[in-house]
Amino acid sequence: QVQLVESGGGLVQAGGSLRLSCAASGRTFSSYAMGWFRQAPGKEREFVAAISRSGSSTYYADSVKGRFTISRDNAKNTVYLQMNSLKPEDTAVYYCAASSLLYISTTYYKREAYGTWGQGTQVTVSS
Repeated sequence: QVQLVESGGGLVQAGGSLRLSCAASGRTFSSYAMGWFRQAPGKEREFVAAISRSGSSTYYADSVKGRFTISRDNAKNTVYLQMNSLKPEDTAVYYCAASSLLYISTTYYKREAYGTWGQGTQVTVSS
């Protein structure tokens, strides 16, 4: 079982940037596809971005496409979420998650595809 710890959240003005990191420990990191989700107050947790085991495939929610970039460094057991051109509506707790599924091309956006979650990191974007 892999354990996940997010970091890098904070307060930023609209138009600014943040980079979130998710460090994994435990079983082989490269055995997991990884995803980022977010949850704003009073809303359901929603998909943000995902990346395949090797990093060769990435997937994004329409709301962040062109602004956010997911990447991973399997040597460092870390997945990143670079967030640019941030908007107030990006304010949420951001969670990273690990999926042991071999392929996520049809399930990457589903919460149930991910079996392990981090504790979350708060991102607040001021207008």
